[in-house]
Amino acid sequence: MAASRLDRALVARTALGLLNDVGLEGLTLRAIAAELGVKAPALYWHFKDKQALLDEMATEMMRRMFDTPDGGFPPAGADWRERVTLMMHGLRAHLLRYRDGAKVYSGSRFTDTAYAGGMDAALSMLVAAGFTPPRAARAWATAYHYTIGFVIEEQSTAAAPDREAIDLAARADRLADYPLAAQAGYELFGPQDEGFETGLAAVVAGIAATLLPREA
Repeated sequence: MAASRLDRALVARTALGLLNDVGLEGLTLRAIAAELGVKAPALYWHFKDKQALLDEMATEMMRRMFDTPDGGFPPAGADWRERVTLMMHGLRAHLLRYRDGAKVYSGSRFTDTAYAGGMDAALSMLVAAGFTPPRAARAWATAYHYTIGFVIEEQSTAAAPDREAIDLAARADRLADYPLAAQAGYELFGPQDEGFETGLAAVVAGIAATLLPREA
C-alpha cells in the first residue's frame, strides 16, 4: 500500500485491530506499518508520535460506542441515577472489547467533536435533575473516572495471554498474618462484574449526597 493511500482513520482502525493481539505495550508504529504493508516512516505523515495515534484510536473507539441504536445514551424516563449507571456500564463494556482499551482511552484527547453531543446530553440530563452546571460536570467526571480507573485495573490484573491469573488462595496464604488484607483479595480480584456494580453504586450514591442540592 502506498503511503499516499493511507489516512488517519485507516491507521487507527488497523491499530485497534492489532491491539487485542499485542496489547498496548506491543503496539508499535513499526508493527502497524507492517500490517499495512508500508514502512514505519510513512505513518509519521499522519501521526507525529504514538500519543497522537492513541488520541485517534480513542476517538475511533468513541465513535463506535456512539454508533449504536441509542447512541450510547439510555432513553429518557429513568431516574438520573439509573441513567448514569447504565451509561457507565455501557462504557465499561465497550472498553472491555479491546485489550488495554481503558489505557488507550485514559488521558487521550479526542481529535474531533463527535463526543460533544453525548456529553451535552448527559450534562443536560443531570441539570434537569437539579444539579447546577458545574456540579453536573463534576458528577459526570466522577462516574466517568471511576469507570475508566476500574477497567484499567481490571484489564491489568486479568489473565492476559502472557500472564497467569492471580491465585487468590496462595495470596491469602502469603498474607496469613494480615487477615483483613488477605480476605480483601477475594473482593478486589474476584468477580469483576459484581465489584464494578457495587463500587459504581457507591459512587452514584456519593454524587447524590455531595453534589445534588438537597431541595432537588
